[in-house]
Amino acid sequence: MFAYTIRRLFMLIPVLVGMTILVFFMIRAIPGDPAQIILGQKATPEAIAELNHKLGLDQPWYVQYVDYMKGLLQGDLGNSIRTSSEISKEIWPYLAATFELALFAMIIAIVIGVNAGIISAWFQNSWFDYTAMVLALIGVSMPIFWLGLMEQWIFGIKLELLPTTGRETIRNPVEAITHLYLLDTLIQGKMDQFIDVFKHLLLPGVALATIPMAIIARMTRSSMLEVMRSDYIRTARAKGLSNFWVVYKHSLKNAVIPVLTVIGLQMGLLLGGAILTETIFGWPGIGRYIYDAIGFRDYPVIQSGILVIATIFVMINLVVDLLYAAIDPRIKYN
Repeated sequence: MFAYTIRRLFMLIPVLVGMTILVFFMIRAIPGDPAQIILGQKATPEAIAELNHKLGLDQPWYVQYVDYMKGLLQGDLGNSIRTSSEISKEIWPYLAATFELALFAMIIAIVIGVNAGIISAWFQNSWFDYTAMVLALIGVSMPIFWLGLMEQWIFGIKLELLPTTGRETIRNPVEAITHLYLLDTLIQGKMDQFIDVFKHLLLPGVALATIPMAIIARMTRSSMLEVMRSDYIRTARAKGLSNFWVVYKHSLKNAVIPVLTVIGLQMGLLLGGAILTETIFGWPGIGRYIYDAIGFRDYPVIQSGILVIATIFVMINLVVDLLYAAIDPRIKYN
């Protein structure tokens, strides 16, 4: 297992290097001059040229790329063109906000999606099965931005039950320690702030969880149906084991591998694809951070933000692969 893990980590290097090359050239194909955007439309050509020289943007593309890679090898993500701050220090609060939102959404998706898929397979062709699969189809097809707006209108404006924007109440800000606000409020023992942060998480979390929840439910149902037709499941029932024990102990354990694959992929997608949800709910996450950087042609922020997301994505896939062997003893990594 250890040798396999090391080998996989080395295999990630060309993937991430290829990602840096792809992003490097793609963002420079975006129309617009960063210096022009920073200085404004009335800036003189001399001022623009001076700022481009100061930022190193007047250098050939290969010189800029080599300088960027040298910084990465030293653990330096560079400085933001717009704020002049170190990206490695500036990016974490945004990444933590997205991670908290994505993890919260994935917990909702797993708990509801897995159980809905199990019950649908358990009572195949029942009213619950048909209802759950129709709702799953609607969940996959429903635009997140529309669902988010409907949530805000119903629960925020009409019923006035939940906040519609941000991570916290402005009048009662959280003292950030890890920038994971739920964890920070628990560490400080401030339950009123914990409840406030939880309420702010609910609407964007449910909106973001809709699509992965539907996909997980459909995959769980399909995988469970295949396993529940197996001979060893019939044998377990013939021994007199209860249906609940057969389904949740024997069937689920053998059906979880494809479900786990979907969960890993969806978690990676949530981290990188939450920009719509973050925009609608005013969530200060990594998606908004990169989106704002694109508007200012802030090349280092765009490159570093996408690289961080790509690294997390491939690491999640590696963890999922390693979990296969922990769940199914038949899988061996030599």
